[in-house]
Amino acid sequence: MKRMRKYVLLLLSVIIVLALAACGSKDEKSKDKNAAADGKTYKVGITQIVEHPSLNEATKGFKAALKDAGLKVDYQTEIAQGDQSVNTTAANNLAGSGVDLIFANSTPSAQAAATATSDIPIVFTSVTDAVGAELVKSMEKPGGNVTGTVDTHPDAIPNTVKFLSTQLGAKKVGMVFNSGEQNSRVQVDNVKKEAKKVGITIVEASASTSAEVKQATESLVGKVDALYIITDNTVVSALESVLDVANEKKIPVMVGELDSVKRGGLGAYGFSYYDIGYEAGQKAVEILKDGKKPADIPVAYPAKLKLEINKTTADKIGVDIKDDWKAEVVK
Repeated sequence: MKRMRKYVLLLLSVIIVLALAACGSKDEKSKDKNAAADGKTYKVGITQIVEHPSLNEATKGFKAALKDAGLKVDYQTEIAQGDQSVNTTAANNLAGSGVDLIFANSTPSAQAAATATSDIPIVFTSVTDAVGAELVKSMEKPGGNVTGTVDTHPDAIPNTVKFLSTQLGAKKVGMVFNSGEQNSRVQVDNVKKEAKKVGITIVEASASTSAEVKQATESLVGKVDALYIITDNTVVSALESVLDVANEKKIPVMVGELDSVKRGGLGAYGFSYYDIGYEAGQKAVEILKDGKKPADIPVAYPAKLKLEINKTTADKIGVDIKDDWKAEVVK
């Protein structure tokens, strides 16, 4: 009996020693893995529908967030230049090249990326209606391999329409947009709802390419009191065409984002595209560095909304900037 007890105690000692050794080995492997991850150079694909200041600022913000987090990144960038077939090819190229994550800048870019892969994490920005574009199941719980930041603030369109009515006295407002861009259709529908509340009539003009923007704008001259240019990639990429026509006829142009105010739009209730790109980059860091899943990372709205007015444009078309607008004035 005594011999048996001695044997059992010896066996338990061996088991404990082996268990401790196994734990130590596991911990060391975990440390080695983490160390390897810290030194890893990540491969991130960027797909952007077209180059214009707002989208470019969003991309800058995204890259800055990853840099600030200390990540080493090799970027593979695809710009579709507004061509849908090139946009699809760009997404497929990134999905097939083994990137760790795709940053999709614009609604068409995000939709193409989501179609190209259901495995690679996708972080988007410059998307207006993430649920309507079928990128995520809900803003709070995306549910798939896609998350990001949207480029619309709940108060932006209501505030702009109210400003057009009460401060600029507009009764008819023209909107030039690409009717084939889902992002734009949603915004136009929202503008119409708000316009109806204050008695404004919306007059539409469609431009399917940047080359058609000037002609579409000219078609509205004499029919409207003001223009409202939303964040339509086709039109924003050719904004100067709109402004040339509008300024000559002294037609106020309210725009959908602050970069377009700096380019000559009269004003906007907006936010910084650099900021929403940066916030998207922070989500990418959570995925790459912290191992979180896009499905569990809520989609975010822009944090700040402000009215910005371009004084040079206001002077050019004869609009007085009032103190009670509480606007940030730029030249």
